[in-house]
Amino acid sequence: SSDRHSSTSSKLQNEVRPSGRGGGLSVQDDAKLVFGVVFSLRNMVRKLSGPDDSFISYRTGSYKLHYYETATNLKFVLLTDVKTNNLRVVLHQIYVNLYVEFVTKNPLSPIEHSGGEGVAVELFEMGLDSFIRTIQD
Repeated sequence: SSDRHSSTSSKLQNEVRPSGRGGGLSVQDDAKLVFGVVFSLRNMVRKLSGPDDSFISYRTGSYKLHYYETATNLKFVLLTDVKTNNLRVVLHQIYVNLYVEFVTKNPLSPIEHSGGEGVAVELFEMGLDSFIRTIQD
């Protein structure tokens, strides 16, 4: 999820990984790039197709980005192998079964996650990790 990615990026701000351009991007910079791409593509789809159509995924030569947006504009993004089928249903399950249960219903969880802070709820992170591992098998 975008929140999961933000949470991970806030913990690993100083980690630098190689990029295809010969330089290095921090995980935080990578998250910003993904956000910009998703924001731009979602707006383009809405302008070209109308408000009823939605952006679901896109594919490059090296990855496929899956996108799910809730009615409250919460965005979930998952990067996978290019051959992976559409995971919109999986992202919806993450929202309903994990995010709502462990973040929304958690009275100790902050209402807003400003500044790219992300979701810092351990039960959500553990549940998400376990769930992702089950769909990889």
